[in-house]
Amino acid sequence: MKLFIIIGALNALLSVGLGAFGAHALEGRVEAKYLATWETAVQYQMFHAAGILIIGILMGTLPTTGLLSWAGWLMLVGIIFFSGSLYVLSLTGISVLGAITPIGGVAFLAAWICLIAAAVKVL
Repeated sequence: MKLFIIIGALNALLSVGLGAFGAHALEGRVEAKYLATWETAVQYQMFHAAGILIIGILMGTLPTTGLLSWAGWLMLVGIIFFSGSLYVLSLTGISVLGAITPIGGVAFLAAWICLIAAAVKVL
């Protein structure tokens, strides 16, 4: 519970910082398409940081289920692979990194499925 609240808060903090970095330091230094890619990475990181925070709170209020833990870890993996690959792609232009991004997307989907299953199981 506490760990996911910390992980979620850290990712929200990073998302805000990286968003500001993109808006102020990258504008005019990278192509517009890479700036848009950076913004997508920031948005997905923040959405899933909030998801991880919610999971941490749910773990403290609902009967624990391994599904909630799986959901939290999968969201973190999704942030690393999805947002992380998009950040690196934006800075380097290495297009092969686009092949890594869907791994993060699948982790996000699996995380939300785990959260749904946990709700069905305990509610």
